[in-house]
Amino acid sequence: MKKIYTKNAPDAIGPYSQAVKVNGFVFTSGQIAINPESGEVEATTISDQTEQVCKNLKNVLEAAGSSLDKAVKTVCFLADMNDFAAFNAVYGEYFSSKPARSCVAVKTLPKNVLVEVEVIAEA
Repeated sequence: MKKIYTKNAPDAIGPYSQAVKVNGFVFTSGQIAINPESGEVEATTISDQTEQVCKNLKNVLEAAGSSLDKAVKTVCFLADMNDFAAFNAVYGEYFSSKPARSCVAVKTLPKNVLVEVEVIAEA
């Protein structure tokens, strides 16, 4: 098992890795809309937060030698299911390969963000 780290995605805010690579797969931790340059959540809309999340995931996967196109499964968490359509509009631009997906509404996400996404991808 290899731990993955890139400065082009936010540092973990707890005792976990940005991703791990094992047996030909990459498992990312959930990414939220933290801008890795500032270390802060700057985006306020679901569309802008989803954009930042997808950029973070892209950077983590690339650091692991993978890509968004190699995603086989995503798990998506929304603070409000009323944001589903706006989330999908941005998500679909990044995950054009249409991996398997779960999407659920949750009560609260870290730093009170609107969206969190984790990915399993081929290495």
